[in-house]
Amino acid sequence: MKIYRLLTEDDTSKFCHKVTEALSKGWELYGNPTYAFDASNGVMRCGQAVTKEVDAEYSPDMKLGAQ
Repeated sequence: MKIYRLLTEDDTSKFCHKVTEALSKGWELYGNPTYAFDASNGVMRCGQAVTKEVDAEYSPDMKLGAQ
């Protein structure tokens, strides 16, 4: 089964580290990154979708980040 996550973070190196960590754990980039202004916090935010094939049945209780 393929699982999906959307990684988000303020536009800092922390975002790049979050994506790099996911890639090091077998996640693959899915689509283009996003970049938008978060008006409520006054910062730019980044997003990147990632997917991963896992040997598991889907459950809404899955902890996707732990896969």
